[in-house]
Amino acid sequence: MRIVLWLGIAAALLSPSAHAADHGFRRLEGTQLPPAKIDETVGELMAAAHVPGLALALINDGQVVYLKAYGYRNVERKLPLETDTVMYGASLTKAAFAYMVMQLVDEGVIDLDKSIADYLPKPLPAYEKYADLANDERWRKFTPRILLSHTTGMPNFRFLNDDGKLDIEHEPGTRYGYSGEGINLLQFVIEQGLGKDVGELIQRRVFDRFDMTRTSMMWRDDFLPNLAVGYDENGKALGHNKRSHVRAAGSMDTTVADYAKFLAGLLRGEGLSAKARGELLRPQIAIHSVQQFPTMLTQTTHDNDGIELSYGLGWGVFKTPKFGWAYFKEGHDDGTNNYAISFDRGRTAMLVLTNSSNGESMFKYLADRLLGETCLPWFWEGYIPYDHPELREPEAREQSHPPCGPVK
Repeated sequence: MRIVLWLGIAAALLSPSAHAADHGFRRLEGTQLPPAKIDETVGELMAAAHVPGLALALINDGQVVYLKAYGYRNVERKLPLETDTVMYGASLTKAAFAYMVMQLVDEGVIDLDKSIADYLPKPLPAYEKYADLANDERWRKFTPRILLSHTTGMPNFRFLNDDGKLDIEHEPGTRYGYSGEGINLLQFVIEQGLGKDVGELIQRRVFDRFDMTRTSMMWRDDFLPNLAVGYDENGKALGHNKRSHVRAAGSMDTTVADYAKFLAGLLRGEGLSAKARGELLRPQIAIHSVQQFPTMLTQTTHDNDGIELSYGLGWGVFKTPKFGWAYFKEGHDDGTNNYAISFDRGRTAMLVLTNSSNGESMFKYLADRLLGETCLPWFWEGYIPYDHPELREPEAREQSHPPCGPVK
């Protein structure tokens, strides 16, 4: 049954949703990829990785030059994925939130290096949501910079701890450890300390600014007629979580057309001063962990030293040997794998949204073939290629996996 399902999906890849420019895309080294070659590459990789639906945007010179959707938004009903199909953005939300925060920094509303204790009307543990930190005064070391750069020392989410409680596992500001808790805490500080509605701020300062009419921080009923269903690794439908609360760490629904507008605007430098944009995307903390997840993993490596893998404010950054600095953001959940990567060189970017837990298994190969030799930190990001499943085993962390060159 699974083979029949994937054969049907593979057939659907031959008829992508048509919204692309007809002149193709300029790779980072300057060569032009014609539309037919882009479609061939995407279709081949989707079929090999068993990805039912994928939406792609490619940007040159700060403008969206290629926009297409492939496969199905709903396999069972054979409904095609389209460029205005609503998909779960997952942690791509964090990048939009960080952009909005830097607008507040520009306006002097937020100081990146001011303790959150100076913003809140009462101590953080006095709020029920953060009572777990009552005996750890290190929360006072949290600043917006520390929260946005994922250096709080808190877990990704408290429910991942055996006792389900929130804690600080290492000294704030000293080591990278991805934390949705930290991003949500900054939302809490803005709302409780500044009296501002983060959902309204992002809507007005990001979504409205870039005419992202099918993007929202909470579920909207008008999304339902053209909505992507998520699928697990075996092609099982997981549905769509209709989020009823704004969460800066990841409640956004969006479309490939909408989010590409945001990426293009950021490449053009819109909405931020040059200083604020530079701070957003400059390295704040060097990363030496073997993989990004589990977030509190203590193993270290020098594999990524050559690309200066680091984290900025809400964005990961690395320096490609050929094309200069890149900044990226992932979006991951069951049935959702998304990736955005941008380069100031040529103001170029690639955005990929998929409705599959298999999507990330093709991201390295897709980036290599569409963008060029970027030296994407694929192993650190957990983007294990579909044809190397052995690298998903814990033992693989004991080996070397340099980002440049072929997968070994």
